[in-house]
Amino acid sequence: MANHKSALKRQRQSEKKRIRNAAVRSTLRKAVKNTRHAIEENKAKEAGTSLATATRLLDRAVSKGIIHRNNAARKISRLTRQANAVTNG
Repeated sequence: MANHKSALKRQRQSEKKRIRNAAVRSTLRKAVKNTRHAIEENKAKEAGTSLATATRLLDRAVSKGIIHRNNAARKISRLTRQANAVTNG
């Protein structure tokens, strides 16, 4: 347990960030899962809209420092490739 005033403040800030990051990560996982599900079901229109949502959330998570930019780029690339395969045939 922290004893100094500054350490206590840092602990409070870290807890707030942890809760916020967990919420963003959870939303992100749901969006990616929904995209994958639409791709597996061969629903081209639904896959396109959920891909756009997932891409937006991934980019936002990168800007907040929650995930690494290469991790997001890899996920976006793979999802886009899979969604295009469903859309184009």
